[in-house]
Amino acid sequence: MATPRRPPSAPLRIGIGGPVGSGKTALVAALCRALGPEGAGLDMAVVTNDIYTTEDGDFLVRHGVLPAERITAVQTGACPHTAIRDDIAMNLDAVEELEESFHPDVVLVESGGDNLTATFSYGLVDAQVFVVDVAGGDKVPRKGGPGVITSDLLVINKTDLAPLVGADLGVMDRDATALRGERPVAFTSLREDPGAAPVAAWVQQLLAQRRELARAAAG
Repeated sequence: MATPRRPPSAPLRIGIGGPVGSGKTALVAALCRALGPEGAGLDMAVVTNDIYTTEDGDFLVRHGVLPAERITAVQTGACPHTAIRDDIAMNLDAVEELEESFHPDVVLVESGGDNLTATFSYGLVDAQVFVVDVAGGDKVPRKGGPGVITSDLLVINKTDLAPLVGADLGVMDRDATALRGERPVAFTSLREDPGAAPVAAWVQQLLAQRRELARAAAG
């Protein structure tokens, strides 16, 4: 469980990164449905990142997962690593504007698609999720990299495809656990579980922990 870097009374910011096509945007949509007003009743906002387009943000608006004004699409114009880790100004401005306007419980910050080395600055988010999928085979977790090893939650997505690509989920679980130690791993198929239940539960647990810390700090 991640340790808050900012005051626990502040909105919970969660970064979601991972390679192109791993299912990051679909996971964001699933979490908005599961945790938002029509699900668990949390107040949500989202920042998406694309290099040259607003495609991911447009996808979320088109599918009506949140009102359009609660979704900000950032065009980084450069390597996604830069905008979430090295020079976070654009994303930080977008997050702070949403927080000032809506005072959400949770802000999801989706990185542009990148490789296994992408990580978020803890000046931008409180916890980070890294998403990989089974399409690359069961070797993906053991390739390691900061995203796989150090993220607060590793999501292995598209498990319904495992039989089609010859991926052994047991091998992926074993290798991920060996690299991550006690850091959690969640297996998801958004076709079979459109609400991404294990990830949504992890977010709720993290939010509950922060709220308990906030109550303790308030005396």
